[in-house]
Amino acid sequence: MYLKPLYVTSGEPAGIGPDICLTLAKRIDKRPVVIFADIFLLEARAQKLNLNVKLTLYVGQTIPSEENELYVEHIAVAIPVIDGVLNPKNAPYVIEQLERSARYALEEKSVGVATGPVQKSVINDAGIIFSGHTEYYQEIAGVDRVVMMLATKQLRVALATTHLPLKDVANSITTTRLIQVIDILIHDLKEKFKIDSPRILVCGLNPHAGEGGYLGTEEIEIIDPLLKKYQSVGEQVSLSLPADTLFTPSHLKNADAVLAMYHDQGLPVLKSQGFGEAINITLGLPFIRTSVDHGTALTLAGTGQAKASSLHVAVDLALQLASSK
Repeated sequence: MYLKPLYVTSGEPAGIGPDICLTLAKRIDKRPVVIFADIFLLEARAQKLNLNVKLTLYVGQTIPSEENELYVEHIAVAIPVIDGVLNPKNAPYVIEQLERSARYALEEKSVGVATGPVQKSVINDAGIIFSGHTEYYQEIAGVDRVVMMLATKQLRVALATTHLPLKDVANSITTTRLIQVIDILIHDLKEKFKIDSPRILVCGLNPHAGEGGYLGTEEIEIIDPLLKKYQSVGEQVSLSLPADTLFTPSHLKNADAVLAMYHDQGLPVLKSQGFGEAINITLGLPFIRTSVDHGTALTLAGTGQAKASSLHVAVDLALQLASSK
């Protein structure tokens, strides 16, 4: 039986992306896992790390790779890579990985993508407007809204807003945005994660969830009236809760996901629980996209000190979601 591959982007060539991708050769998976990378870069990095990995060009193989073998779809870097040294001339190489991964998924040539780390600054230095993976995939897929959700084995945290200055967050918490985010969160927990009736805890925007209006009125005027509508149709969402007590074991034991109002409200808690093994999932896309939860770690490239656990968890989840479709 033909099994569609899962693609993995190796990301910024000067960072640890190639290093951690090479560790995927140790796996025995149930479907082909294919790395987007310059095969000669991978070969050089493997030699530097003293890794015995067989690099095989992927030409549509229908069976998974063997142990110590890595399928690679070759994309050439523009100029030779120096470990740890960014070069804007290789930014198009990074964008090509993302473009192919999205196109293959949209054309149903793959089950989706797990992404390695990129360096936003060097892509923008190359004159390419780029705010991140999430926004790139949203635009290329042509969807109105996507939701960033990070997860560990114990906790899932979705975000109502993502990369915004804190001063802009309150004005962005609108009924329209929250409907889009909550609809996507409920839909994907049901359809992708196979949770029949997801239980979602919702953070208030303000300290103490506004404390009855004394510390802010967004909960009274926007958030809770909408959450009551979801409750009225049988969805298991809480009313807004103080974030400082929501993230306690007694609350979380009864939750499938938490919806945080802004980036640094929810993610520090999650990353303190599982940094290095947390992953990022983009909800609302018409394909599976998971990602590592860390950056390019330029100083670790080629040293053998990079931890690959987050990438392995991202691949595990992408394959799990693909098998449940």
